Amino acid sequence: MNRSPLALIWSFLLIAGCGGNAPDTTVPLRRDLAVYHRAVSTSSDAAQKYFDQGMILYYGFNHDAAIASFARAAELDPSLAMAWWGQALSYGPNINNGQMDSTAAKAAWDAARRAASLAAHASPTEQELIRALSARYSWPPREERKSLDLAYADSMRRVWTNHKDDPDIGVLFADAMLNLRPWDLWTSGGGPQPGTPEIVSTLEAVLAKAPGHPGACHFYIHTMEASPDPARALAAADTLRYKVPGAGHLLHMPSHIDIRIGHYENAVLANLRGISVDSSWTSQGGFYTLYRAHNFHFLAYAAMFDGQRELALQAARGMVEQVPLEMARAYIDFMDAYLSVPVHVMVRFGMWEELLQERAPPDDLLATTAFWHYGRTVAFAALGRVTEGTQELSAFRQSVKDLPESRLLGNNSAKTVLRVGLSMAEGELEYRKGHHARAFSLLRLAVQRDDSLRYDEPWGWMMPVRHSLGALLLEQGRLNDAEQVYLEDLRIHPNNGWALKGLAECYHRTGHHHQAMETETLFRTAWARSDIDLKASCFCRTGEE
Repeated sequence: MNRSPLALIWSFLLIAGCGGNAPDTTVPLRRDLAVYHRAVSTSSDAAQKYFDQGMILYYGFNHDAAIASFARAAELDPSLAMAWWGQALSYGPNINNGQMDSTAAKAAWDAARRAASLAAHASPTEQELIRALSARYSWPPREERKSLDLAYADSMRRVWTNHKDDPDIGVLFADAMLNLRPWDLWTSGGGPQPGTPEIVSTLEAVLAKAPGHPGACHFYIHTMEASPDPARALAAADTLRYKVPGAGHLLHMPSHIDIRIGHYENAVLANLRGISVDSSWTSQGGFYTLYRAHNFHFLAYAAMFDGQRELALQAARGMVEQVPLEMARAYIDFMDAYLSVPVHVMVRFGMWEELLQERAPPDDLLATTAFWHYGRTVAFAALGRVTEGTQELSAFRQSVKDLPESRLLGNNSAKTVLRVGLSMAEGELEYRKGHHARAFSLLRLAVQRDDSLRYDEPWGWMMPVRHSLGALLLEQGRLNDAEQVYLEDLRIHPNNGWALKGLAECYHRTGHHHQAMETETLFRTAWARSDIDLKASCFCRTGEE
């Protein structure tokens, strides 16, 4: 099984002894989480409420807080087997954290055994869930988890087969299946990977019975976001926008669909809501820290598409603030490249002088340093300072060469992502030198490299290369080539104002004035929230400010 970068970060956090807080049995009941109920075998109203809270936190990937809620339920009703089942479930793997260290493995094993010891007090359905979960853990822990994850998925499939009228069981089965192939449900050609059709059909069956189920909505978004038809999950995304007002990650999740279907304003709003709510979870340490940073990262990306320069830069700076330098250094292979987000924002909005005034990153942040050199190369090129740009490109190449293969940016190696920038920066520099054929060849190579990145959210390369290629093709009068570039970009990034602006110019200059007017109307709608005046799809174009 592939290990996601977040999972690797988590394993190091655990080794370092800061993987999470010990369950706080004084965790309060939050009214803004009281939107879910699953009756369990208890006569304690308070224990039932804490169990419900634990489940909604589990469905919202706030696992430490879920464990704390389940632990409180166990205190309030010592015979409640499902309180221990919930703790065992929450200590286990998820799509962002597929590994368990020995501490988590022992805690999960002990909780699962405690649940089994109390099974006589549980209902027959609860007993089935407890038995299924026992297949997920071993003690001592095995070196690899794949066989355990397969066994748990098989066990949950049997429980689901017996209880097709129980939405929670369907969601938990889909959850188990998602963990078998995290972030790898669809091929690069858009076809389903093995197991994906079963996940899709299971979650769609659940949503047909319980369209408001938070867990089903969350997991369906993850299932469909990389698919050829992400809009199938739009109803689930719309459900989550306000469904659980106390769960920041669930409030953020609609943006995974919004960004794919061109609803950039909604993506911005979803992340603003997530950031606001997660400010109330700042004492929740461990892995949830990364979810808070993710909100800022995604907000910057969405605001870039929406033309909101100030918001994008604020979000980028905010993300860096969420990752203290000491944390970045402690887990440098996984955190380093994320600190480069402000560079992407400044390139996107043509903030050339500001970019050149940006201080060099610390020497040990090799990936961020490489992105910094990329930004400076593009800035010098855009300003016509070709000699300095050539020198900066040389430094950029060397920084990528020196970058260890172990440095990651999301689901891609940082080197793989930076190769997009190498071709793009050199292409823009060659264009300024008047070497247009060479420039367009390099920019098309950058497009190919961008398209070849593994799916990620936000995408590994934050500014579509086609926006640069199209702008420069237009400037050279290659109108048909530019039109095709923009049409393809709009297929990938629907309704984005950058490509619409370029496409409208293509239509005007080729005499297709009716299409130009229609496209200009679409552009004005897309650009309604922007704080910049846009003249071209990229600020790299000669003479564009």
